Amino acid sequence: MHDTAHGITTGAVARRLGVSPTTVRSWDRRYGIGPAVRGDGRHRRWGPEDVAMLEEMCRLTASGVPPAEAARAAREVRASVEDDGTVASVVPAAQATASAVRRPAETERETETETAPGRHPAEPVTARGPAGGGGLPLGDVRQECRGLARAAVRLDGPAMEVLLQAALAEHGLVTAWEDIMAPTLHAVGRKWESSGDRYVEVEHLLSWHISTALRRAAVTGPAQASPAPPVLLACVPSEQHTLPLEALAAGLAERSLPTRMFGAAVPAEALDAAVRRSGPAAVVLWSQARSTANHALARHVAGTAFGVRGARTAALVLLAGPGWLGRTPAPGMVRPVGLREALGVVARLYGEPADEARAEAAERGRG
Repeated sequence: MHDTAHGITTGAVARRLGVSPTTVRSWDRRYGIGPAVRGDGRHRRWGPEDVAMLEEMCRLTASGVPPAEAARAAREVRASVEDDGTVASVVPAAQATASAVRRPAETERETETETAPGRHPAEPVTARGPAGGGGLPLGDVRQECRGLARAAVRLDGPAMEVLLQAALAEHGLVTAWEDIMAPTLHAVGRKWESSGDRYVEVEHLLSWHISTALRRAAVTGPAQASPAPPVLLACVPSEQHTLPLEALAAGLAERSLPTRMFGAAVPAEALDAAVRRSGPAAVVLWSQARSTANHALARHVAGTAFGVRGARTAALVLLAGPGWLGRTPAPGMVRPVGLREALGVVARLYGEPADEARAEAAERGRG
């Protein structure tokens, strides 16, 4: 057992772990993972084995394990450290706990009130449910979404990277984007809007890691020139939100379809020049809000013909994003709903099967 004179305070251990002192005290009260010995019989003083236990608690909750399950595994970590100074013997237990997160709940539902960034609120042990993600308004989401939200609020970049890579590997790009990445981004955005300038750093760090994960997913091998006309991806002027386009670019790269990503706030003149110079099969214009949707520009792009005389053609324009809602698309335009539909629209332009047809073809191939 450790000497309390050499233990550290709750505030010190919270700073070391990147959580709030309130979170550490709450874990002690709710789940019994306080220090093994208390200074003066009352004040918390955390020794090495206690810190190892809390580190495991942070790791498991960041990966989406419900706090009660994580606490049980974390207590085994402390027991292992006390016995032999290592945590190796509890790895199987931690893995079992992580796998338990996918099981439906049988009894307990837990809640905890919101606090400042860094807190780990308790949550249901169900695979989906309305409870916490670090105080973010998540609603009914996947367990992985809550884990990603908690890691984001803690500004835990390494945990976010691991969770995003695992989501892409397990669920594929479309599901990972629609069910995990986008809901977490939306929750952070709502929290930012309702909290003044708080959570800005959370949104920036989360966006960076999602962008990094999407770009990695888009790298399927050495870039090769394609004779097919490309798909142009661009945000309309004044629009800065690029992540949905990055998700689409990653999905097109998975299908080996040629793309040209122009990013945020592309000036109208630059977009016109890009269309005329590249002769694209499709142009995807992203608008996040009605204030940025430029319908005149969309009509201009849809009406821009290119190619040799006698065989001139125009690109199909995809009006992507909620900013375009409220008007019927003009001729030469479509308004896909979501990433999956946008990928299907573009894939058909190249004679590629949509997701459902791709899945059926793959199943027939396995048979």
